[in-house]
Parts: sequence; structure tokens; C-alpha cells
Amino acid sequence: MEQNNPFSIKYWAEDDKPREKLMLKGKSALSDAELLAIIIGSGNRNESAVDLSKRILAQVQNNLNILGKLSLKQLTEFKGIGKAKAISIIAATELGRRRRLEEVQELVKINSSRVIFDVMQPIIGELPHEEFWVLYLNNANKIIHKAQLSKGGITGTVVDVRLVLKMALEHNALSIVLSHNHPSGKLLASDSDIELTQKVKLAAKQLDMHLLDHVIITENGYYSFADQGIL
Repeated sequence: MEQNNPFSIKYWAEDDKPREKLMLKGKSALSDAELLAIIIGSGNRNESAVDLSKRILAQVQNNLNILGKLSLKQLTEFKGIGKAKAISIIAATELGRRRRLEEVQELVKINSSRVIFDVMQPIIGELPHEEFWVLYLNNANKIIHKAQLSKGGITGTVVDVRLVLKMALEHNALSIVLSHNHPSGKLLASDSDIELTQKVKLAAKQLDMHLLDHVIITENGYYSFADQGIL
């Protein structure tokens, strides 16, 4: 008669199973709930870490982007999540965001509006307020510097065209790209967006610089002045 093996997976504690599964099968074999369970470490009296994680994910429509936006207060409102576990979740999601940012920084050559979106979305795409950034490029259209020129409220920012060009001269840039976000999610250029773009374009031309594009960024999409033929 076969003896029970105390090391068999069926004898593991529920909170240990995701860890063991990762060691045996690799990280890609784990579900989002199992990965989250490893982060929070343990469940509570009524549910395992995996079940607790499933409940949390269900509340954010199983969307990790939504999870990453939850505040400490919002996370601790989940039964079974105290400050320590909430902080672990916030730290993990922030590491994921930073990793994504470092990965897109390898796309240094600007050859399409999509590349501009990939570079800027992790920086400004999910902000609750508007920010205006400028990418400064060399003669190969590679990013040599990027800078936040202004930071405003939900509806807009004020940008000094002279500052845009001053920084271009300081970095010996030959081309520039304008970019700002719309927290509202609307992918539409306002009259002020168009007016500012034309001002920068004309001023840059006087200094033998080229404005390549102005891209409006939202969480899930972008609007390119160049692609729309209004640059």
C-alpha cells in the first residue's frame, strides 16, 4: 500500500503552493492571482493568499493597470489587507511600471509616432494632471535629452516657447518633439494645442531646427499632429 508522501503538493499549505509552483514550473506558469499571493505572503483566517488575491483582482476587473493605481487607503479597504501587505502591492506594481519605462528607453530612435507613445506613455500616460514634455533629438533622430517643461492641472499647462528652444540650444539638438497628456482620455487637439505647436514650429525654423511631431498621450492611445497632417 502506497504511503502518503508529506512532501507531495497536496500537503503544502495553500499560501506556499504558488511559491513551490514557481520553483518547479517557472514564473510564467503562475496566474496573476498566484503571483499576487506571493507578494502579499499570507491570507487570513477565512481564505488563503490565493483566494484573497482572486477577490482583490475581481474587484479591479482582473486588470493589473487598475490595481497599480490603487492608493494605500484603497488597498487597505480590502478585508485581509493591512498596511504592510498594501505597501508590498504598491511597491511591486511600481517596480513593474519602472521596468516597463526602462525597456522602452531602449527605443531611442524616433522614426514614428508610435515610438514617441512608447517612450512617453509610461511617464505621463496615467497621470491625473497634465504635463508638457519635450524630446530633444540629434541628427540621427535619437533622443539626447527629455525634459518636463510644465506641469498643470486637469485641463492644461502653460508652456514658454523660449524655454523650449533655450534647452534645445543647450543640448545641441537639431530636432524636437512635443508631447503632453490629456488626463481626460480625449484624443483631440485643442485650439491652444494647435496654436502652441505652430509657434514652436516657426520659432524652431528660425534656428534651423525641425519640429518632428507633437503627440498627445493618454493611457491607451495617442494623437499625432504629424500623422494627422496638421503640423
